[in-house]
Amino acid sequence: MSETSEGPRPPAGAAPPTARPPVTERHTDPASARAGNGAADGIADTAGDGLAGGTADGIGGSGPVGRGADYRAVFRAATLPMAVVDHEGLILTANDALGALLGADPVALTAQSASDLLDVSSDGRTWHAYREVLRGRRSRFRCTRRLKHPDGRSLWAEITVAPMPQTPPGSSPGSCPVLLSVADISDRRELQKRLRHLQMHDPVTRLPNRTLFFERLSAALVTPPDRDGPRRHGRIGLCYLDLDGFKAVNDTMGHRIGDRLLAAVAARLTDCAEQENQHRTGASLVARLGGDEFAILVEESAGAQQLTDLARAVLTALQKPFDLAGQRLAVSASIGVVERAVAGTSATGLMQAADTTLYWAKADGKARWTLFDPERNAHRMTRQALSSTLRPAVERGEFTIEYQPLVGMADGVVRGVEALVRWNHPQFGMLSPNRFVAIAEEDGSIVQLGRWVLQSACRQARRWQLDHPTEPPLFISVNVAVRQVWDSDLVTDVAEILAETGLAPGLLQLELTESAVMGSAGRPLEALQALSDMGVRIAIDDFGTGYSNLAYLSRLPVSVLKLDGSFVRGFRYDDGAHPSPADETIVEAMVQLAHRLGLTVTAECVETAGQAERLRRIGCDTGQGWLYSRAVAPERIAELIGTRPLQR
Repeated sequence: MSETSEGPRPPAGAAPPTARPPVTERHTDPASARAGNGAADGIADTAGDGLAGGTADGIGGSGPVGRGADYRAVFRAATLPMAVVDHEGLILTANDALGALLGADPVALTAQSASDLLDVSSDGRTWHAYREVLRGRRSRFRCTRRLKHPDGRSLWAEITVAPMPQTPPGSSPGSCPVLLSVADISDRRELQKRLRHLQMHDPVTRLPNRTLFFERLSAALVTPPDRDGPRRHGRIGLCYLDLDGFKAVNDTMGHRIGDRLLAAVAARLTDCAEQENQHRTGASLVARLGGDEFAILVEESAGAQQLTDLARAVLTALQKPFDLAGQRLAVSASIGVVERAVAGTSATGLMQAADTTLYWAKADGKARWTLFDPERNAHRMTRQALSSTLRPAVERGEFTIEYQPLVGMADGVVRGVEALVRWNHPQFGMLSPNRFVAIAEEDGSIVQLGRWVLQSACRQARRWQLDHPTEPPLFISVNVAVRQVWDSDLVTDVAEILAETGLAPGLLQLELTESAVMGSAGRPLEALQALSDMGVRIAIDDFGTGYSNLAYLSRLPVSVLKLDGSFVRGFRYDDGAHPSPADETIVEAMVQLAHRLGLTVTAECVETAGQAERLRRIGCDTGQGWLYSRAVAPERIAELIGTRPLQR
């Protein structure tokens, strides 16, 4: 059949051609009165034409009226619920499928508001879009609604509203009817729900996964206070935990047992959260964030006490042994606890705090919970800031050196000085070594910093020697980190610096901590021996607090022991302090042992004349402490050379 153009539409109410019998109308409606004679037929024709998409020939007919009659029949018999709606939103005609969906006779739906029947006006945004289509200002509108079927079940429906593709000539867009259709998408929604559940839940533990956890956390932090009534507390809490030693379970027993253990842990965490919910307001979400990491999110927290009680309950629950496929396992967990106000809290900030606190719990010994401490976190942040700027600070010349005298106990004369580095930080001010040396050792910058200190100290000692040629030269004592021995050629550095500055090797003393020296073997021991052979003196700092392997001490190239200040503090007789006889006995024994081994002894932290006198009687060779002088600038040391004994 060739395509032909459509002829003129017959006037309303005209009888159809005799070639096809007229279609008997199943109903009349009030819209007929509004539309004039034959309005119902005209609307049905419009619906039919619109459904046909404007084709020239109808199904089973060759003329316009035959085509419209067939389309009316298709419209009414269609399984897809449909209705023609006027520009006011009132139903002009509905098919049987829509009547069945709404549990009403299609005739009874005429002139009713489609938006009320299908809940389209339940929210402002949807209602506005719907009205825009009715007024001809928008080409299509689609929304999803949950409807109640007459048989009692609920279904999800996709409602589509679009203008009729073919309208009577001369009609304005805002006055033309629109076609409304309703598709049951319950099966699709159910599939989407299942897929989302798989996407948002961990397959091993069946707990919410990381994605769902952060979705819930973000929602809890942005929920308006009046969504479900005013907030009761306006606070949120989080227990962030991981299992101690879980990797060993996987490595020794296999991932199958490991997965069973994770599932059993998840069940106990869920029980703890449910018990908490029974006694408190708010909801708790237990999630597996990955690996052996879990989180319990507490919305509407009542305070830190609630979170610590929950953490304590979790630890108690996990301490009970697990029976898994004949295997009896015992595990523990470390928990970071964070509790704070919702206002001003972000998901990123909360998780950073939780992660930091979990690290504290592990560092403090594991199998425990630790509550977030703002002051401790500030110290950590400061430490991080120092770590990131330490290397450039050496190049910028932000470090200075102060010197503390080492005084002969017998005569009070300055024999040498210890070089103590200071960091003149542009943000935090003057920092002592205990604020940054450990950081430098961790990131390796101690090698660069240590060489600078060694070079500067040797240069200063040589300058004092040249400025006071008639006085006995002072020896310089410099602290050396064990990493300097491992990560640099310390022997070569020392030799080059001594040659550059002209300082005699016997005037250089290198201090290493007892824990660094004891047990040294291989390269460290070889380096110490080479330095000793060069004439450099080796001192063990903080002696008495480390391994104290006296048998090993006899084989080390050590010439000086520096007694830790904790022993010296027990020598105080003045200011009402009670001396420690045990400390005196220990110090006396160590001094006698050192002298028998040919070593000299320096006492640290000498603060009173009573301490100095007792140490002198015991036999200590030199002393160092505030009794004689604090660490001072090099100019002040120059003033002390050749002066009277430093004794108060």
